[in-house]
Amino acid sequence: MSPVAKNKQKIVEILLRNQGQSSDDIYTKLRKIVVKSTVKRYLKDLVDEGKLQKKGASLATKYYINPFYGFIAPVSMTKYFNVEIDDREIKDNFNWAVIREVIPNQNIINPQEKKEIEIQQENFKTQIYSMSKSLYRKEFERLAIDLSWKSSQIEGNTYSLLETELLIKDKIEAKGKKKEEAVMLLNHKKALDYIIENEGRAIPLKLRDIEDIHSILIKDLDVERNLRIRAVGITGTNYSPIDNEHQIREALQLMCDIINSKEDVFEKALLALLLISYIQPFEDGNKRTARIISNAILVNNAYCPISFRAIDPIDYKKALLIFYEQNNVYNFKKIFMEQFKFATKTYFK
Repeated sequence: MSPVAKNKQKIVEILLRNQGQSSDDIYTKLRKIVVKSTVKRYLKDLVDEGKLQKKGASLATKYYINPFYGFIAPVSMTKYFNVEIDDREIKDNFNWAVIREVIPNQNIINPQEKKEIEIQQENFKTQIYSMSKSLYRKEFERLAIDLSWKSSQIEGNTYSLLETELLIKDKIEAKGKKKEEAVMLLNHKKALDYIIENEGRAIPLKLRDIEDIHSILIKDLDVERNLRIRAVGITGTNYSPIDNEHQIREALQLMCDIINSKEDVFEKALLALLLISYIQPFEDGNKRTARIISNAILVNNAYCPISFRAIDPIDYKKALLIFYEQNNVYNFKKIFMEQFKFATKTYFK
């Protein structure tokens, strides 16, 4: 990245952290590396490029991130979390504009990313072209074990991958573990089996699909089945999701409509994963439901499913928190693409 590009990126990062600043405010933060006239030129360039918006006139002019650019702009995860939770400037309530205005008019996957995904998908199609149904099911079961383990681990489950395999294949529970941990893992496997056995579910995506998968995932756990009717808090953030059933249902239906209107399968799966987590429609089990629904979209469109086996749970959670707090998809999209690439290279061979 050139020095000019780096300095423009610093301006973007300043505004991502704190919107509505004047050119003088921004210059104060960059005065050690650029002069004021250069800052003004960079701001004009960024407005012309569609990355920033300006409001007001003359000395009252303030600069803001264009919502469309803010959705996909590069954000340093390290820098972001160097700021303590109570010091971060965040969108602390559910932002309806994201699903009403930004996502419907935004191509989340850029042409270069789309090309990379298509290459991986073609490799997957080549791998399964001559594969029998029984062999495909065997490979899917291998991925299902990995996904059940990792998805549960992200939620705090302490089973190892080997213990998960013994549980799912031989019904042997690990010693010293809670019964609920075994139930969580077995429910993941049941949900994934449900995807295979009910070909075509989630095409198009319906609210009932989400509720059915959630019901499987929380069976025999102390979790309410239906859409929640009260507020919930999320550990590690001051973001608060929608707090009433009517609006939750409205947000989910709008999400389904948006996903069904998109043409790109990978984008559909990514949006399901992000937005179910963002809406938090249930008392518990939201991210688990999101991961299974996302895979249902991939599998039922003949795309390679994703196990998330290679992801660090902390990175996964941090990328989600950035989306919750800034409505920025950059880091989570990067993780999703990396895990898709990992899956196409690891399974169905």
